[in-house]
Amino acid sequence: MVAKNNVLIARTSIFFIWFLQRWKDIRFSHPCPSASQFIPSGKKGKPKGSPLPQRVASAMLMFSRKRKESCVSEELGYALITPYSLYKSRTGGIIGRLLGNTKLEFVATRMYIFSDEFLDAYKKVLCAPGMDQALKRAWCDYIDQNLRPDNPYGMLPRCMLLMFRGDNAVRHLKEEVIGSFTEQPVGDTIRGTFGDFIRDGAGRIHYFEPAVITGADPERNREHLRLFAEYAMRDGGVLSGRIEHGKGTKQGTLVMLKPDNFERRSRRAGNIIDTFSLTGLRIVGAKLFRMTVAQGEEFYGPLKDIFVKKLKFLVSNTVYDRLGDAFAFRFTEDDAERVADLFAERNATCEFNKIVEYMTGVNPDSISEHQKSTAGSARCLALLYEGIDAIQKVRTVLGSTDPSKAAPGTVRSDFGRDLMRNGAHASDSPENALRERKIVGLLRDSDKDECDVSKLIYEYLDE
Repeated sequence: MVAKNNVLIARTSIFFIWFLQRWKDIRFSHPCPSASQFIPSGKKGKPKGSPLPQRVASAMLMFSRKRKESCVSEELGYALITPYSLYKSRTGGIIGRLLGNTKLEFVATRMYIFSDEFLDAYKKVLCAPGMDQALKRAWCDYIDQNLRPDNPYGMLPRCMLLMFRGDNAVRHLKEEVIGSFTEQPVGDTIRGTFGDFIRDGAGRIHYFEPAVITGADPERNREHLRLFAEYAMRDGGVLSGRIEHGKGTKQGTLVMLKPDNFERRSRRAGNIIDTFSLTGLRIVGAKLFRMTVAQGEEFYGPLKDIFVKKLKFLVSNTVYDRLGDAFAFRFTEDDAERVADLFAERNATCEFNKIVEYMTGVNPDSISEHQKSTAGSARCLALLYEGIDAIQKVRTVLGSTDPSKAAPGTVRSDFGRDLMRNGAHASDSPENALRERKIVGLLRDSDKDECDVSKLIYEYLDE
C-alpha cells in the first residue's frame, strides 16, 4: 500500500513538473489556454505516454474552462451622461455613483455633441430586440428631442462619455449601477435617483429622462462603442466657445483631480465635481490620463525656482538645530543661513520631485531621461470649465492650498489632506490655463491628434 502511494506521489510530482514547464511555454502566447494545451494527446481517459491520472486531468480541464470563461468575461462598458443631467449640474452626483458603486476600472472619458449622422446610426442599434414598443418609441423620441444639435429646448446637447473595463462590465453597469426604469420612488440606482419615468392615467409614457445611457447587452454594446470610436474626432473632444454665457469676461480654466482620488473605489471625485458645480460654470472638456514624468516636470516647473527661495528656511532651520551646539565655538543663525545657501537648490529639487512622484507615481530620480516621456502610473482627471470669470470662481470654490487654512465648504477644506494631497489643482491665470491645457492635452483637437477613446475601443473590438 505504501509502495503504491509512493508511486502515485512520484507520478503526480512528475506531472506537476511537466505542467509548470508547459505552462511557462504557453502562458505568454495563449492568454486563455485550452485544456488540450495542458493534456498530451492520446486515448480518452488516460493520455498516451503521460503519467497524468484521470482525476487530475479532469481537474485541469475544469481549470482551463474556468480560466477561459474569466478571460472572455472582461468587457469594455460605457455610461453616457445626458445633456439634461449636465445642464442641471447632476454630473458630480452621477460620476460619484459610477466610481463608487462599480466594481470596474475607470479607463477613459470624453465630451461629445453628437451629429445627426451619428444619432441616426445610434438609434438603429440602441434598443435591444424584443423591447416594449412604447419604450422603444420613447427612446427614439428622447434622442431626437434631447441629443440633436437642433432641439426644441435650444440648449447645446453636451454629453459626457465615461468608459469602464472589467468582468461582465455591460451587465454590471446596466443592472446594478445605472439601473432600469421604474415608476417607484427609489434611489438605489443612478436612474432611480436622477432619472424619471412617468406614465399618465392611460398608461402612456408621459415623461422620460434616463439620466445615463448605457449598452443593453454585450452585442449591442459593441455596436455602440464602434460608433463612439468612429465619431470621436468629428463629434467629440473640447467643446469650448460653443455655449452662450451672457455678459462678462468668458474664460476657460483647467481643473485637475489628483491621483489620490482614484487610488481606490470612492465617490470622492464625483463629490469634488459636485462642489465645483457651485460655480455655475459648464464642463466643455474631459480627459482621464496618466501623467508622465516629463509632463509633471513641465506642469509644475514654475514651482522649482519658487521652492529655492521659499523653502530655504527649512534647510537653515534644520542646519541650526543640528549644528547649533555641535562645536566648541559659537555657531550662529547667520552661519546656518550661509550653509543653507549651498543646499537650497538641492532641497528645492528634492521637494519638487516629491510632487512629481505623487502626480505620476514615478520617482524622477529612479528613471533615465529618455524614459520620462512615457513613465507614469497614477491617474488624473482633467476637466475644462468655461464661463464668465471662470478662473476666479473655480479658485474661490477650490480654497486655500493648505487644507487646514481653507474656508469651510471648499474643495480643499472638505477633501484635502495636506499641502500636496489637497484634492484638486486649478489654473491661477489665463496664461497658465492655456499652458496647462496644452501639457495635459485639453486644447482643441486637431486631425493629427490621437484620440484615447478611439484607440481604447478599437483595441477592445479587435481582441
